[in-house]
Order: sequence, then C-alpha cells, then structure tokens
Amino acid sequence: MNSKTLLILAALIISFASCKKDDQPDSQSMLDEELTLVLDEAGGTQGASKYLLPLDHEWSKIPQDPNNSITEEKVILGKLLYHETAIGVNAMHAANVGKFSCASCHFASAGFQAGRHQGIGDGGVGFGINGEGRIPNPEYALSDIDVQPLRTPTTLNSAYQTVNLWNGQFGATGPNAGTEAQWTEDTPKENNHLGFEGVETQAIAGLSVHRMVISDSLVKALEYDPLFDAAFPGVDASERYNRVQAGLAIAAYERTLIPNQAPFQLWLQGSSGAMTEQEKLGAILFFGKANCNNCHDGPNLANTGFEALGMKDLHESVEATYGTTASDEANLGRYSFTKNDEDKYKFKIPQLYNLADSPFFGHGASFRTVKDIVDYKNQAVQENPEVPESQLSEAFIPLGLTDEEVEAITAFIENGLRDPNLSRYQPENTNSGNCIPNSDDMSSEDLGCN
Repeated sequence: MNSKTLLILAALIISFASCKKDDQPDSQSMLDEELTLVLDEAGGTQGASKYLLPLDHEWSKIPQDPNNSITEEKVILGKLLYHETAIGVNAMHAANVGKFSCASCHFASAGFQAGRHQGIGDGGVGFGINGEGRIPNPEYALSDIDVQPLRTPTTLNSAYQTVNLWNGQFGATGPNAGTEAQWTEDTPKENNHLGFEGVETQAIAGLSVHRMVISDSLVKALEYDPLFDAAFPGVDASERYNRVQAGLAIAAYERTLIPNQAPFQLWLQGSSGAMTEQEKLGAILFFGKANCNNCHDGPNLANTGFEALGMKDLHESVEATYGTTASDEANLGRYSFTKNDEDKYKFKIPQLYNLADSPFFGHGASFRTVKDIVDYKNQAVQENPEVPESQLSEAFIPLGLTDEEVEAITAFIENGLRDPNLSRYQPENTNSGNCIPNSDDMSSEDLGCN
C-alpha cells in the first residue's frame, strides 16, 4: 500500500470517527432533553411554558388587580415613591424624619428583601454593604423602632400572589374571601374593605404602618403632582394626592418586579447554555424526584397556599431581635389572621427567585444558606417542637435525596433562579435627591452618596 493510499485511508478513518462523535449527544443536550420532558409533565397542559415569566414591559402578561391596571404612568410614579425617603415624615423621633423608605426593607440588591434577618424601617440607621449593617438608632428606645415579628418577605414576583404577608392578612379576594369578620376596624386589616388584592392592600396599608405620609402639600412640595396627574387622570384632583393612590402606584410598580433574566428563565426562552449541567440536574430533580413543585409551582415557583414545616420563629434568632417574643401571635402563622385552628403554624409558601441575595430563610430566618433549607426539607425533621405533628404539611416527608442531589438542587435555586440584574428596577434618583434606600448620615456614608 503506497503512501498516498495510506493518507486517504487515514483521512477516511478520521472523518468516520468525527461523524460518530458528532452523532453522540453530549451530556448538556441530554440534560436539556430530560429537563424539557420533566417540565412538560410537571406543567400539565401548559408544559414548560407554565414556568415562563413575562419579559420586561410585557405588562399585559403580568397578573393584575382588575381594579388597578398596570400603566406606565403608575409604574413610573410607584418606582419613585417606593424609594423616596422624603415621605418618611411620620417618624417616631425627629432624628429619623425623612430618612427611610419602602425600600429600606425591600431593596434590589437583596432580592427586594431586607439584607438582614429582621428588617428595620423607621428607627434604623446605617446600611453596611448590603443592608446587613442597619442597626437601631441609639437615639430610639428599642420599643420605638419599626420592625416586624417575622422575616421581611420579598416584593419580587408579588404579582403572582393574591394575599400578602406570611399570614396572608392583606387582600380582599382569593383565600381571604369570607374572612371579612377579621378585617378589624382601626387596624391595618381594615384596608381590605377597599376591595383590592393583596399587593395593593399591603402597599396602601404599609404607608401608614411604616410611618410614611402622602399629603397634598408634601406631594406638591416634592413636585410629584404631575406624576400623580398622569397616573390617575380619572380621579378628582381633590382626592388624587393621597395614600390610596400612592399605594396603587407602588403596587403597580411592585407587580413589574419580575426576575426574567435568571438563567432558568433564559433557558426557558431558548438559551440552552444559560444553565450549567449541575443546575439543569437540580432543575430535573426539583420538578421530578424531589417533587418541590408540589408547593413551588407556576411562574414564580410558589402558590397561594399555607403550610406548616415546623420551622423556628424569629425571636429564637441568634442575632438580636426586637418587637417579638415566644408568645407573639404572629408565630401561629395563618391562624393569627383567620383564628381557625386548622391554620395554626401555617405560613404562606414563598417564591424562590433571588433567595441567595439575602441569606435568611424561613419565616423566622432560622436558615442561613439555601443548602441548609434544602437539607431540612430532605430530612423532614422539624426544628420547632412547639408545632404539633398533626399540623405539619403532608408534603413534609423525607425526600431520599443524596448529597450530590441536594447540591444540585441548591445550585439550581441559588444560581439558576437568580436574576443578576435587579438593579434595573431601582431608580437612579428620586425627586428629593435623597440617598436610596435610606438617607440617614450613616447610610449615606455606607452608600457613598450625598
């Protein structure tokens, strides 16, 4: 056999081998196929599209309160008011007047949660790197600071819930239909009588609860009146610059906080390389073997239900907590609102996007890593002995996951469900020009503004 024949034969062998290699699916494409099949099954008649979030400005696809449609004018106004510290004029003490905002406890870099185990509004100072440095103002009595007895929930993906807070007390529809007897007069819950869903009701109530004021004079002094005029042209001018309209604008803005740039969302949009192999494996397990989607389903990976998982309460935190004790009724979850015994120790199922941006999990912030809470659900051994076994969720059972499978699910939640660009939802400035999200001297120094 001459040299020319040998060269031709070698070329044919290489070509054949190359073709055989190309014919073999790589591990990435095999995982893509398996994840597609798992999602098609989990999504039922909708298939994988059940988990797809709307893109930015696809507002018609976002769930809306029928009494508060999303408009560009409302979103523009709500975005500014949400971050505006100058409306924090009802502070308990003069030292904090105009120094805090809605975003003090719900800001972008923390996944629209607080950056600490317990958010502090009025009565807090400082920010640190990502909210962890916020502390009580030494000029305040600890009983005067604005805190809640449970971990601060996120406003991200809030459009997909009809009732708000861990006990679901805000909202006049959905799970709260028939709870009118609990809409107590002279409490924040009376705002349910306005007839709005939870996002709107909480925004309206929250302005008062968290010591912020919307008045005709303040709106005009801050030059927000043209924005109110554009957002609510059908409302009489005598009723336009008030807490209800401000709350509706804030709620419209909150409904647009959609983490659609998370790798899982990019994968659903057709970018197969958006997730790593481990994240894809975690997604396959999440929607398959682990059955996480039994509770964490739909576009925001949550649902409107309440479940008891036997987690510790906030007062048991290793860090200092304020305004909560072992006897606080908030520790009883949904029961604290409905007063139905079957609701004791049951808390609203949370959405799962951008969890790692604020490392506190559970209603009592008793878990500090995503892996910790995946491990907890895998083992299904309650940590709070106060919760009767009879109240525990039927889904709270051992999952039988290996260490590698726990790591994969953790990677999917931590990274695959993390939108890295939530800063697009935060304004560069508000009308006052104050620092965002806090404008006290210590926060301003930490944030490097003003």
